[in-house]
Amino acid sequence: MVAVTTGTGYKPLAATVARTSMRRNQTSRVTSPASSYADTTSGALSTPNTTEPEASGSERRSKLAPGLHLVATPIGNLADLSPRALAVLRDADLVICEDTRVTVKLLRHYGIERPLTAYHEHNAARVRPQILARLADGAAVALASDAGTPLVSDPGYKLVRAAIEAGTELFAVPGPSAALAALTVSGLPTDRFLVGGFLPPRGAARRRAIAELDAIPATLVLFEAARRLPKTLAELAAVWGSRQAAVARELTKRFEEVRRAPLDALAAYYDAAGSPRGEVVIVIAPPASDTEQASDAEIDAMLSEALATMTPAAAAAKVAAMSGRPKRAIYRRALALKKKPPAESDP
Repeated sequence: MVAVTTGTGYKPLAATVARTSMRRNQTSRVTSPASSYADTTSGALSTPNTTEPEASGSERRSKLAPGLHLVATPIGNLADLSPRALAVLRDADLVICEDTRVTVKLLRHYGIERPLTAYHEHNAARVRPQILARLADGAAVALASDAGTPLVSDPGYKLVRAAIEAGTELFAVPGPSAALAALTVSGLPTDRFLVGGFLPPRGAARRRAIAELDAIPATLVLFEAARRLPKTLAELAAVWGSRQAAVARELTKRFEEVRRAPLDALAAYYDAAGSPRGEVVIVIAPPASDTEQASDAEIDAMLSEALATMTPAAAAAKVAAMSGRPKRAIYRRALALKKKPPAESDP
């Protein structure tokens, strides 16, 4: 049985922030709110004027403490932006974001006019030194996610590491997180969880990642593109069977939906229904604990079966999770079984 809840329980704002896979390598300045906000008749947003980045060493105007401010932004409903995050975005000398076209909508909604600089995997090596130079000059720089908390399946880790190494002060401005929102509405254990992010897209790396996660004694939170959801659920169900799970879609938005069911039932549902629309988070319960210890013979049997299709490391991870035995000991046994010649049959 698949249990479903829908709706956010309140009217969402007309403007919502949507993730986009497109990236733009440019710096833009938000134009004045009066001229740049959505046209009330067409709903279209005007294109922000493009400008060059402010020169390094320019006079700092911000009321904020100098340093890098990590700002969480709404994952769908703009009303979820915290007052502190709003103040940081309004007062920062520079706002860095993955896609300026996404963040500009948020700033325009609140009437904020600040310089925006795109920072993503395609331009990070070039832009990062420029950002570090601004920080070294005493600027207050805000790093904002397109949606959610920065660095969680989002660009910024290398920038943060470089800023720490340079002695720059860092400030957390917490707020919305798709991973935590999905976890809390999933109905699954929250005392221990792992955010696994996106699985590798294909091949051996994907199978290896699923096998490694299988051994984690915690609730798992995974992100997935909606178009790949049916295939991913089928692959997870093939390994994890009927573990309890939830698929959270369009969280905080008008068509929010959470489906809760065993993983194999969810896989069957989306196989028939097809790919949904919107942003998707998959939450999977931890493996069931087994208080009764498996015997050595049972361990060997499980390992032999797993080794038929897996590497010793992956097989050991799976059997350790199933049996509750230490992974290191199981791995040593897996290596021994792998080297053991097959038993000769009677003539």
